[in-house]
Amino acid sequence: MIARHVYRAASPLQHSVRCYATDGAPTRKMNPWLKYGGGFFASTYILYGIIRVITPVPEDKGKAKANLEASMAQRRGEGVANDGKPANKAFTGGDQGWIDLKLESVEELSPNTKKFRFALPDKDDVSGLQIASALLTKYKGPDMEKPVIRPYTPTSDEDARGHIDFVVKRYPNGPMSQHMHNMEPPQRLDFKGPIPKYPWEANKHDHICLIAGGTGITPMYQLCRAIFSNPSDKTKVTLVFGNVTEEDILLKREFEDLENTYPQRFRAFYMLDKPPEGWMQGTGYINRELLKQVLPEPKVENIKIFVCGPPGLYKAISGPKKSPQDQGDLAGLLKDLGYAKDQVYKF
Repeated sequence: MIARHVYRAASPLQHSVRCYATDGAPTRKMNPWLKYGGGFFASTYILYGIIRVITPVPEDKGKAKANLEASMAQRRGEGVANDGKPANKAFTGGDQGWIDLKLESVEELSPNTKKFRFALPDKDDVSGLQIASALLTKYKGPDMEKPVIRPYTPTSDEDARGHIDFVVKRYPNGPMSQHMHNMEPPQRLDFKGPIPKYPWEANKHDHICLIAGGTGITPMYQLCRAIFSNPSDKTKVTLVFGNVTEEDILLKREFEDLENTYPQRFRAFYMLDKPPEGWMQGTGYINRELLKQVLPEPKVENIKIFVCGPPGLYKAISGPKKSPQDQGDLAGLLKDLGYAKDQVYKF
């Protein structure tokens, strides 16, 4: 009896995921996800929607939002030095060359992921990065013929003073990630940049979709920080994040805070290859059925889909880039679903 009432209550919400994505675009029938591991995911999110509907909204929700924005502002440091003058930018690009930064602290986030905080040259410096951009790192081991150079996107706010943070996952065949995981304060590492990626401005798109795998989440988080720390930016954001295990989900607490504070503008969908017992979201790889349900329709105007992750994710979702300057042709699931090349950006 209870199950029948729950099902009836859920029926009007069966299309809620797609309606959120399209804001009124024609609704498609829900596909049979079960054989892909997505049926359970969809049912769970329907139940999640019921809970949102029947749970009273706290009267101090505005206060919670203000607290989150204040917290972001505090982490940013407002980009002003102690003497009231605009803060100096540590990285200016061009002919600046490499800058070696001192490792200030290391925090273990999971067995294979650490957060590294490097001190900027001056305690009142800001990084100088824009949204979205990254830095290059360089390391040459004693037995290496050539140095290893890898790009990383900081997880700290662009206006944070005196330091810059990176979340780095150790990969078995990744010489830079291996080196960084072996570093201890006060060792130093060479950085260069910023390397501009996708220039962002408030309300540039009505709705953006972030498809990420592993540490490909860091540029996505950079975009989210910029959007939700700016009261004038009303962009909607849908995140699809694939990982192997639950402990591999980076920045999950930060995304949960965003989803709780901006439930009408931010949604996150997680997929795990090896889910733990009792896992309430998707299992397996990011697949066609999931994307078809949670992304906005290809014909919806002013949307942008961002993709970042390991080579296998690019191959399956969007096709690879030809080079840092050449996005290459659109392929994979996004092409199959009808999206155009100019609707997709590959980090």
